Amino acid sequence: MKIHRTLAAGVVAVADAVLKNGEVAQKTLEKTFENNKKWGKRDRAFVAEHVYELVRWKRMLGITAGKGDAWSMLGAQIIKNGGELPEWEEFAHLDVEKIKANLARPASDFSREERESIPRWLDDLGQAELGEKWEAEIHALNGEAPVVVRANTLKITRDELREKLLAEGIETELVEGLPDALQLTNRRSLTNFLNDGLCEVQDAASQLVAPFLEVEFKQNVIDCCAGAGGKSLHLAAITRNRGTILSLDVAGEKLAELRRRALRGNAKIKTQKATPEFLETLHETADRVLIDAPCSGSGTLRRQPDIKWRLNQKTLDRTLKLQREILEANAPLVKVGGKLVYATCSIFPSENEAQVEWFLEQNPNFKLEESKSVSTAETGFDGFFMARLVRVS
Repeated sequence: MKIHRTLAAGVVAVADAVLKNGEVAQKTLEKTFENNKKWGKRDRAFVAEHVYELVRWKRMLGITAGKGDAWSMLGAQIIKNGGELPEWEEFAHLDVEKIKANLARPASDFSREERESIPRWLDDLGQAELGEKWEAEIHALNGEAPVVVRANTLKITRDELREKLLAEGIETELVEGLPDALQLTNRRSLTNFLNDGLCEVQDAASQLVAPFLEVEFKQNVIDCCAGAGGKSLHLAAITRNRGTILSLDVAGEKLAELRRRALRGNAKIKTQKATPEFLETLHETADRVLIDAPCSGSGTLRRQPDIKWRLNQKTLDRTLKLQREILEANAPLVKVGGKLVYATCSIFPSENEAQVEWFLEQNPNFKLEESKSVSTAETGFDGFFMARLVRVS
């Protein structure tokens, strides 16, 4: 494939914004595409793919190229993919034969933090929290995430959706243990299906959370950290709109997106911006409460590799504090006999089991019913954790 300088410059600009300025890769790509409307689908795919590869393999590409700037890393990535470097001045300093020799070196020549391209503090944390499991987990999290969708059963069955996708040339596979999930065999645009409310893009691990809440018809359900509403929408589908689902979040713009998604999906969901005053009015009103808590996002590194360069110990410590505050603020919403699910897309026990243990020590009126950890290395899903607690008094 011929490489156009404009696209290569776009890759470098976005990679620099992410790696130097700490910007979010997805949002920066969206802005870049908005500013370059003449780029076609292949152009956008080239830019996105190479940006994520540079971000994912920052350390190894820097070592391979002999220099860690974005142009050098892009050159190393092109050679790694079997391409030839254009005769541009930005690549003139690169030694192609040396790069090829570095690419041929065995993995044992590099430390884990180098070969998996992670900051040293993150490698130390993973080793301390996960022990011998860390090696396999971080390796799996450096793979490319599959595209998984959830059929919106308020409008269509999974099998009907599969047939409609196939009619458009989009092949899918069933996902074991998930009755509404389909995994795309090749990346394709799903815009029309999403706009029609027939499905939602939702990782397989995320699709485990709503059923884990064990919601029943005609119950009052509160999704306390709803965001743009992926799990709220799933709950509406599970209950067939027979019950009350109230979605809360501190960010009004996310709730606005949730309302748009609910409308197109025929989901009956109430929304409200979360404030301490409003939460007090909800004490002991909920049969089920979901807290999909803010977290490190370490379980989603396959789809968001830029997280590992934005995250640090200080932000993690603030997140741990926030998780406890959210648990304490929202647990009173549960009725006696009701259930609360605490979930994160983190693989670290400090955000998961340790937080549940702390909460139970502070709140003996809750008992742990079941917990589940989802390993990327073992399942191919995002890393996830969920614990279901019952209010007994």
